[in-house]
Amino acid sequence: MAPGPTTLTSIADAPTLQSTFVRDEDERPKIAYNEFSNVIPVISLEGIEGERRAEIRGKIVEACEDWGIFQVVDHGVEAGLVEEMTRLARGFFGLKEEEKLRFDMSGGKKGGFIVSSHLQGEAVQDWREIVTYFSYPIRNRDYSRWPDKPEGWIKVTEEYSEKLMGIACKLLGVLSEAMGLETEALTKACVDMDQKVVVNFYPKCPQPDLTLGLKRHTDPGTITLLLQDQVGGLQATRDGGKTWITVQPVPGAYVVNLGDHGHYLSNGRFKNADHQAVVNSNYSRLSIATFQNPAPEAIVYPLAIREGEKPILDEPITFAEMYRRKMTKDLELARLKKLAKEQQVTELEKAKLEPVKEIFA
Repeated sequence: MAPGPTTLTSIADAPTLQSTFVRDEDERPKIAYNEFSNVIPVISLEGIEGERRAEIRGKIVEACEDWGIFQVVDHGVEAGLVEEMTRLARGFFGLKEEEKLRFDMSGGKKGGFIVSSHLQGEAVQDWREIVTYFSYPIRNRDYSRWPDKPEGWIKVTEEYSEKLMGIACKLLGVLSEAMGLETEALTKACVDMDQKVVVNFYPKCPQPDLTLGLKRHTDPGTITLLLQDQVGGLQATRDGGKTWITVQPVPGAYVVNLGDHGHYLSNGRFKNADHQAVVNSNYSRLSIATFQNPAPEAIVYPLAIREGEKPILDEPITFAEMYRRKMTKDLELARLKKLAKEQQVTELEKAKLEPVKEIFA
């Protein structure tokens, strides 16, 4: 694949999409960014530490068994903090190209700015810019990879990260109880929880029907909290990609996605959310994802296996190994698909030449 652009700002006004972003027909959006569905439940967390805990737990469990996705409101994160985090994020992506590229993370740097993804070898690029950095464990923070513009980013992010970690642990607590375990079981299974913040900016796209803002995937970690603006674009499927729904944006809400690690710890009882992001030609879109992941050495294996069930994993493995296998498999599937497509084109060209050979035979 030819090298892509260093920023999307430089090509967003082009009349057509660069070929590096064009996806195969079977991967292109099936429904629009603003064709909203309300099937994903919106759950109030008010009273979760008191008399409503059992009720809230029941709603969360049902959502995790059904989609692996739900939204939460009354979560305790102050509106002012959310607004400030959003303002700073928009400010960063509005910086001049050279300012953003001071934090370029290409070449394996851990954290910073990049177009599409930090993954090496991706077959098609996603239509997004991201800035990402690691906020937990605190002792591992590398502030040189955190944006220093707009002013105040670091201070606000530290507070924001702490609040989001609190919500994540609270949600894992009720899921642990639903599995018949102690409240801290899922958090303890993470050993020393890692938190990564990924701020996504999806500029207006000249041909949104040909690409994705973020390709279809499940998150590898334990639980993800996503703050999205009101534009729309987050989509989910539960039938292997045959049908999709666009998640209705709710002001002030966090979309909660369960990841692969949470799925395995529950022995498959709780689904790992299958999702993607689409883009549009009318509006840019911003989202802030906070990923809570286990430590690399954490053991991945079901914590509770219900009567009559078998473990969905053959053996315990570390999260680092689980992640490696997932990424290797994804890249290999993409490579094989690309080879099959190239072979199909070659055979088609060969077929076109056959009649010519007959004429000159």
